[in-house]
Amino acid sequence: MTLIQGYLFRQIARPVVGACAALAGIGILSQSLDQLEVIVERGQSIWVMIKLTLLAVPQLLAVIIPIGLFVGALMGLTRLQREQELTAVFASGVTRWSAIRPAVRIAFIAALLTLAITTTLQPWAQRQARVEAFAVRTDLAALLVEEGRFVQGPDGLTVYVQQIEQNGLLKNLFVYIQKGDEVTTWDAAEARFGRVDGLPTLDLLNGSRQSYSSRGVLEFTSFDRTVVDLSPYTDITEEVRYKPSDLYLTQLFNPSPRELDSVGSAGELLAEAHSRLSAPLYALLAMAMALSAIMGGQFSRTGYTLRIAKAAGAFLIVRIIGYGIVAASAWNAWVNVFQYLLPIVATVIAMRLLFRALKPRRRRSWPAYERLKARFA
Repeated sequence: MTLIQGYLFRQIARPVVGACAALAGIGILSQSLDQLEVIVERGQSIWVMIKLTLLAVPQLLAVIIPIGLFVGALMGLTRLQREQELTAVFASGVTRWSAIRPAVRIAFIAALLTLAITTTLQPWAQRQARVEAFAVRTDLAALLVEEGRFVQGPDGLTVYVQQIEQNGLLKNLFVYIQKGDEVTTWDAAEARFGRVDGLPTLDLLNGSRQSYSSRGVLEFTSFDRTVVDLSPYTDITEEVRYKPSDLYLTQLFNPSPRELDSVGSAGELLAEAHSRLSAPLYALLAMAMALSAIMGGQFSRTGYTLRIAKAAGAFLIVRIIGYGIVAASAWNAWVNVFQYLLPIVATVIAMRLLFRALKPRRRRSWPAYERLKARFA
């Protein structure tokens, strides 16, 4: 890479990174607002919300990188063209291909990063998020505890908590259990949910136990600490259900019978696999369209608003068609080839428009008009 190419690389890469970071920040903020339900309604900690938000970032980046690349490249190239730095580059003898080589390198870096995200990081993060969300949804503490209210659980279980602290400590707990004619009540100054050998338990501190049997016998016991087994009251039979976006490429191309039954059909999994492999091509398309919008025509002192608008509209239309092809590929496997053809053909067209400016336009001649002109001249 020459000195000029290094300069162009930095001038284009900086706005690209800035645009991707800004879009990622907006996406993370949107995800964090959605995850507030975990704290408000499920009684989970802030760390759970942060974890769920961060696990959603890889899927966001797979969508954001091509868009950020397109926006950032337009910003960098527009500045270079407006300040006539590209004109100076071409005047120094640099060919057009040498001038766009730094931008192409940035596009390939973005494509490789997108490929790594869609094939490895995204499925891992999605699976972890699915497991975490399942744990939150089936959390016994969130299901049985609500501050200041009596909550009825399964099999005659009723729980009341006066106060819930941020660290999960329960203050002034009351537990009522009825099995037939037998009634047992627990009260404790402090309590905390836990697990012993994978089974849910309730650790009680400084409390008492009262039981009334069917024979009319009342028993009272005070304790400093005791553990109540809650496994008889956990009637959770469902399992973590994954989606096609949660599977790795090997699972998508060679799904097991269980995955076909619980995740999706073979066509849906195959369409998801080809969608991940073709996603990096849109990074190349984004850079090609940005280059053709700025460098694919004559220099203009009034700006390139119309050309940029056309390029942005074309990129948006191609991306929407790409999503439509993914949906259609779930029903027709042969349509998967268009997941690759669409961005490749669009990139070729954009590059042809970019290099068309090098070719001198041939003036169209009309023989009949020329003869008439020569006759009456």
